[in-house]
Formats: sequence, structure tokens, C-alpha cells
Amino acid sequence: MNLLIVDDDTAFTQTLVRALERLGHGAQSAATPEAAQALAEAQRFDAAVVDLRLGERSGLALIEPLLATDAELRILMLTGYASIATAIEAIKRGAFNYLPKPATARQILAALVHDGLEETPAALPDTPTSLRRLEWEHIQHVLAEHEGNVSATARALGMHRRTLQRKLAKKPVRE
Repeated sequence: MNLLIVDDDTAFTQTLVRALERLGHGAQSAATPEAAQALAEAQRFDAAVVDLRLGERSGLALIEPLLATDAELRILMLTGYASIATAIEAIKRGAFNYLPKPATARQILAALVHDGLEETPAALPDTPTSLRRLEWEHIQHVLAEHEGNVSATARALGMHRRTLQRKLAKKPVRE
């Protein structure tokens, strides 16, 4: 199987490419949607593993252009921001499957290989991510987008700066 890995985390990407090659599969990586699209147009891939967050952009926007290049391409969304809403959105846009990070090369391959006639998404974790955990992850993401600026993050989230500071002082909610 020849795979396209699209993720802006170079350490993760390099590790995954090496693991897939050790398992006997070809793999190439791209860090941006533009690089991924150029690779997809230049050669044929059996599947693409696309991260939900590509820098400040969403990997969801890459699903349709990749499928326009090759309608048979199986796209697996991979993300550290796992939620039912993003899984549903990815599947609606044409993704074949969806996995939360961290995922091993074997888990990724298992999610891409499907013996049945139906294409059903992989089961999400038994216990969905709590709202408090989702809020924490969203705050951390927006904070990263604003380069750690608490005031700008508070404005973007529509909350008072002190409220945000209190939320940031707490430890992350366990899953």
C-alpha cells in the first residue's frame, strides 16, 4: 500500500513513515495542504492519512481536493482533538475513516483496510470526550493560535480575561 501522510508535526510524520516502511508499505509525507495536493497530483496513492490540524488550517478542507484528484483514495483523518462532531464532519466530506491520536502504524493500517462491502468508520472511544476536556483543548488551541497572549485569547473566546486566567490555572481535565 502506498500512503500519503499529511501532518505538520515533523517528528510524528518521520516516525510514522519509517514504521510504515518497516511494515512493507510505501509512504511519503507533506507538511502543508499545498504540498500534499502536489504529491497527490504527481503520483497515485492508495490512501492518505490527514491530520485535522495543519498549522492554523483544518485538514478537513483537504479532503475534497484530494478526492477530486483520485476518487478511489481512502482518506483517514487523524487528530489529537478527537470529538464526535469532527468525526461526523470528516465522514460527511468523504473521509473513509477517523482515528484519534495517538495512533500506531498498525492501528492506521487496520483503519484503512476494510474487508466488508460497507465502509463504516472506526468506532470512537467507548466514553466520549467530556465537555470540560473539549473546552480545555479548545482553549489551548486558541491560546496557541494567539501565541500565548491571554488577552487576545480571551477576546477570541468571548470571555473575560480573568475568567480565562482562572481556567488556565487549573490542571487539564482527565479523560
